[in-house]
Amino acid sequence: MVGEDRRGAVLAGREPLSTGDVPQVAPGAAPARRPRLRSTPRRYAIMVITAGVVVAIDHLTKWLVVHHVKLGTQVPAGSPVTIHYIQNSGAAFGLFPQFTFLYLVVAAIVAGYILLYGPRMGGGLLRLVALGGIVGGSISNGIDRLISGSVVDFIDFHFWLFQIFNVADMAIVGGMLVVVYQLGFSHDSVTSG
Repeated sequence: MVGEDRRGAVLAGREPLSTGDVPQVAPGAAPARRPRLRSTPRRYAIMVITAGVVVAIDHLTKWLVVHHVKLGTQVPAGSPVTIHYIQNSGAAFGLFPQFTFLYLVVAAIVAGYILLYGPRMGGGLLRLVALGGIVGGSISNGIDRLISGSVVDFIDFHFWLFQIFNVADMAIVGGMLVVVYQLGFSHDSVTSG
């Protein structure tokens, strides 16, 4: 009988649906922060979906470049940002081309470690997306190295210090910057508090 009374009160709007772990907010008070993504399967799904999106976008853009831009050319020529199609057998920015197999091993270890322990690392949605970007970028470039021995790079910022790169490189570097910043920021707040 108590369950039926509660259900009726909920349906009538006299009682909240669920209090769970979320504290009730007094009228006029600022709402409390939403609870973090606590479910490991949900956290894992966010990382895997992000990684899949990165792989798909990276391979689509590489395919478009390979099929529409001649190797070694720049489109549009003379622009500060161009699509400059090259084959990169080295690491990021063309470094150490003789270590292709080592890059595959490192990419596999990094992706495996993040997939195993990433959901338990804490942090919110941004950190999960960043970790998924690192995994997706590592897998995408790893697929290219495994199949063809090199990676298609095509984004060229002529006014920047960096060399030519691709979407997977952006996901890896961007994800690492977010994770390092968040870990450093949380460490600073813990030590100062």
